[in-house]
Amino acid sequence: VFCGGGEGGSGQSSVNTMEYVTIAQLGNTVDFGDLIQTRSNHATCSSPTRGIIAGGYMAPGQTNGIEYITISTLGNGAEFGDLAVTAGTYGTSGCSNAVRGIFTLGVVQPAHTNILNFITIATLGDAKDFGDVNTSNKYGAGNTASPTRAVFGGGYTEPSSPYLKDIMDYVTIAQTGNAVDFGNLSNASRVTASVNSTTRGVFGLAHPGAGNILDFITISTTGNVTDFGDRTVASDYPTATSNSTRGLFAGGDAPGDAANNVINFITIATTGNAIDFGDLLSRRTRFVGATSSSTRALFAGGNSPSQDNVIQFVEFSTTGDAVDFGDLSTTASFGSSGGTISNGHGGL
Repeated sequence: VFCGGGEGGSGQSSVNTMEYVTIAQLGNTVDFGDLIQTRSNHATCSSPTRGIIAGGYMAPGQTNGIEYITISTLGNGAEFGDLAVTAGTYGTSGCSNAVRGIFTLGVVQPAHTNILNFITIATLGDAKDFGDVNTSNKYGAGNTASPTRAVFGGGYTEPSSPYLKDIMDYVTIAQTGNAVDFGNLSNASRVTASVNSTTRGVFGLAHPGAGNILDFITISTTGNVTDFGDRTVASDYPTATSNSTRGLFAGGDAPGDAANNVINFITIATTGNAIDFGDLLSRRTRFVGATSSSTRALFAGGNSPSQDNVIQFVEFSTTGDAVDFGDLSTTASFGSSGGTISNGHGGL
């Protein structure tokens, strides 16, 4: 299911459409329904049955609203509740296990924040305060999770310099409280593209200064990252998705703001440089998002160089160029770090 997105850079023009595909079948997207509000740069999380969309741009401002969908049925988004802040948020990101969703709020207008909220996905109602992350550094963070623990890595903050952060925090998903220091990324980075298995998280550092580095952690332990290897190309604003064994990193702005069409892959359980998987249909950056089942990865929307509505896919088990899947019903780009949802991702 693909939810919302921006049609004018950082959400100046946003949409409220939701559309879905059956991952095993080719074809254009089908209308799922509508969000209650237009939004982009929002957070999402899901259980095996329910998808959650929280916060984000809602032109001309931001929202603190939370909506939900039942993934297996069609229909418009329904009101879930509100985030536990009165102002609108953007740059939010989310992660979850099958029971609870956690949101790093990013920016609560007008300032960056360190607030964490949580919901019980099966129960409607307002989000509750979970605790705080160590610093107000979670705009554009990369989130990764196991069934028991969530880890938040990197991010961007203003007005305090240095703007880019290398801090990783973690929480035990079932317990509320402030995040605990996990360790540090190898370099400060924003818009970190991350993939995970049930035991290991891999962060693809995305800011141009650290744009091809892959770091990894064992989610159940703490400590600084270990070098995993490098992607074949440095880029900002890539996208990433995974199943339980293989992670894919695609596109992004190469140095000089030239988008690339490269798809790299890694085997999450081993270390080493990423290997060329194939190419996207065209050079592309600032995707709406990426999602996956256990067998297939999909990349949606983005700038190529102008915004379009293309969905393309690859099969995890084989290498080769992306193939046209179908189209989004609207052109969009610049989704959040959790801009798409699936009940078959990452082996969670």
